Amino acid sequence: MNRTTLSLIAGVTALAAVTGFAALDTPDAAGAGPATAAAQLPVERTTLVCPAPSTSDIADTAYTSFTPVTTGTGGTGKAQLMPATEQSDTGDGKDTAKGGSKGKTKDGGKNKTAKSVLEPKEPGTPVTGDTSGGEAPALIGTAEGKFAPGWTVQQTTEVAVGAGRGLLGVTCTAPDTQFWFPGASTAAARSDYIHLTNPDDSPAVVDIELYGAEGAVKSPAGEGITVAAHSSEPLLLSTLTDSAQQDLTVHVSVRSGRVGAAVQALDNSLGGDWLAASADPAGSLVLPGIPKDATEVRLIAFTPADSDADLKVRLASPSGLITPAGHETVHLKGGMTTAVDLGEVTREEAGSLVLTPTSRSVPVVAALRVLRGKGDRRETAFIPAAGPFMTRATLPDNSAKGSTLSLTAPTATAQVKVTASAGSGGGTAVSKTYTIKEGTTQDIAPPVPSGLKGTFALTVERISGGPVYGARTLTASREGNSGFTIQTLPDDRGMVAVPHAEQDLSVLQK
Repeated sequence: MNRTTLSLIAGVTALAAVTGFAALDTPDAAGAGPATAAAQLPVERTTLVCPAPSTSDIADTAYTSFTPVTTGTGGTGKAQLMPATEQSDTGDGKDTAKGGSKGKTKDGGKNKTAKSVLEPKEPGTPVTGDTSGGEAPALIGTAEGKFAPGWTVQQTTEVAVGAGRGLLGVTCTAPDTQFWFPGASTAAARSDYIHLTNPDDSPAVVDIELYGAEGAVKSPAGEGITVAAHSSEPLLLSTLTDSAQQDLTVHVSVRSGRVGAAVQALDNSLGGDWLAASADPAGSLVLPGIPKDATEVRLIAFTPADSDADLKVRLASPSGLITPAGHETVHLKGGMTTAVDLGEVTREEAGSLVLTPTSRSVPVVAALRVLRGKGDRRETAFIPAAGPFMTRATLPDNSAKGSTLSLTAPTATAQVKVTASAGSGGGTAVSKTYTIKEGTTQDIAPPVPSGLKGTFALTVERISGGPVYGARTLTASREGNSGFTIQTLPDDRGMVAVPHAEQDLSVLQK
């Protein structure tokens, strides 16, 4: 062999050793057999970010972490939540974190004085923590090994009085590069903050675009925002524009890096809650889990397309899909935010809103602003359009009373298994199976672990049938006010498809 041939073979051998040079199992030219399905394996690492919970001195915040037991994960791993605190150099050779909490040093190494807010001991049992006041930072969490598949963290805050009073809940989110938030506002009665959290070692550069009833809202201050490594930036939306808009769609796009994002919507008289991102733009959307005692429901929708969208509006009720009287369809103009008041659309029954195109499909994002109560005791929560959980979804921070699970199967009957975990302070897990009929929504009082102490997590698994969408409502009474918050159930993405692979040097000869 000449030197060139030897070098090629050596290079290919090294490449195969480093990368496991892989080829998908596919039928050969003679049709020897069908392709082998990809293996479903547990994820090995999960990153989550939690926004700073409140600036109120009387806020009480609870954190709950939970990982469902997953087969095939092995016996090692860890999970922790660390403060998202940007490091600054004091000039004396020591790195200190802004706000007094230490996180990571400038070179990305962990500061030895940093403490995790939560450190789970074993999958299958929730672990809780709490904090009070308005100084709590945003958190960055990482789970590895047996703690990674389906790892979920819930942040729940109670504020007794003031703007945004009530119960504010958010599921800590995975970082990404694009988010849509229909339902935000810069109206005088609202103080809405977009929280951007960067979990990585390099700065992220973010653009924030605002769209109102007349289209794009001029907001030059939203361009090129830098979010430092391991830090979080809360930005008041009204400082990004001079335009007061009752209903806004906020688009967060990341030029470089990635961030977690959530909107904290605080109203002077109607309470407040976190507005999570809508599902990605799609022609059909499901907004699950409208409380049966909702007194006002407002739909906020937006299409980023240049063309208009016409949507059929239906409510998945306990008896099937129905059309709300007077709200059969909604017309969206391209690039403009549309809001529709649906009133008491559920009429004391469980319900989920289903939006489908009347003819041509146009991508849309949407959310619901939901009010409960009357007069000066009204409280606010939000339901963004959600994706289905095809396999499993997880919701921590449930108590024996005050949790309602709402499930809908808009296109085909489905069977699901709901498991209540052991309690954070003790108890035995319990499971129950439910059938959700096609086109219906079912409110479920979740099963409660026997001997429950503390809080527990709910894991919902689709056993058979069509796609399932869901949401969980938490309620809490404090000082005469009944607060509530709603979180949707996206798939927890605990498993990933990994194609079967083998070394195949023959591909280099083709």
